[in-house]
This record gives sequence, C-alpha cells and structure tokens, in this order.
Amino acid sequence: MEIILTKDVENLGLAGQVLNVAPGYARNFLLPTGVALMANKGNLTALAKKRAEFESRAKTLKENALAQRDRIAEVLLVLARKSGEKGKLYGAVTAQDLVEAAAAKGLELDRKKLRLSEPIKAIGDYEVTIRLHPEVLGAIRVRVVREGDEVAPPLVEAPPEEGPVPAKSAKEDSAAKSGAA
Repeated sequence: MEIILTKDVENLGLAGQVLNVAPGYARNFLLPTGVALMANKGNLTALAKKRAEFESRAKTLKENALAQRDRIAEVLLVLARKSGEKGKLYGAVTAQDLVEAAAAKGLELDRKKLRLSEPIKAIGDYEVTIRLHPEVLGAIRVRVVREGDEVAPPLVEAPPEEGPVPAKSAKEDSAAKSGAA
C-alpha cells in the first residue's frame, strides 16, 4: 500500500516521502496516528505543491547532522568507574551514561540514536556509533578509566622504548616454568 509520510518515522523514512508499506501497518498504525496519508491523486497533488518545503527541511536536517558529526568527532568522553584488578568494571557504562557525560561537555545526544550493542564492561578506549540522520552516522570516542586514576592513559599506546631487557634470576625463571607465582 502506498502512503505519504507527514512526519519523520524512525527506520521508515522522512516526511514527504512516498513509500510502499504493508497494508496492515498503514491501516493499523500510520494512518490512524496521522503519521501518513494515503497516496491517492489528491494527496499526491498536494505533496507536489509542498515538495520544495519538504526538500528544504530535509536538506537543513542533513546539514545540521553533518555539523553535529564534526563537533562530536572532536569530543572525548572520559568516564571514571570502579573496577577490579584486571580492568573489569563492577558496573557497566550504558547509553544513558554516555548521554549524561556528553551533556556535561555541552553536547545534546539522544540515547536512542546511540548504537551501543551492549554496555561497556571494561576499562579502555571505545568508539560508539551515533545515527544522527538516516544518511549520516557519527562516532564519539569514549575512554573508561579506573576511578581514582588522575591521568587518563593515551588514546594510542606508545611503542615500547628500546633498551635492555632485564634478565630474570634463576629463581624467577624456575618459578615461571613450574607455574607457581
């Protein structure tokens, strides 16, 4: 069934688009809620008259999303969390935590637009994808550090310095072979 969207619908399309959707979806959700109109001759004529308005709005939304992607690319969110010896967090960093940390830096993000497959559960550097517009994806850098660490580790690990490797004593070498620590 062909419909004309009157409002943006997540995972479907933008206002002003003519789409072919399942008849039940159109009859039971899109049409009764006023999100869409039937794509008949009269509505298509009205759409043609409003086409310029919809296109300029879509262009503006995309330009805003591109600008926001550039602002987000410059930001590094640093979150301090309690963790165990091996860097595993006692809790987890969720999308809501990222939204709150971004708000503290002056960025407004929508939790639903963050593409975080599962919560972050370990110390380290992460890149979280954000769907800013149907055609624009951005990424925000996130660093999770151990609570109490004063200095965050660098984003890219520096190569080990060249130099002599300390020799193991005979006692250390035999302990390593036997598996005793």
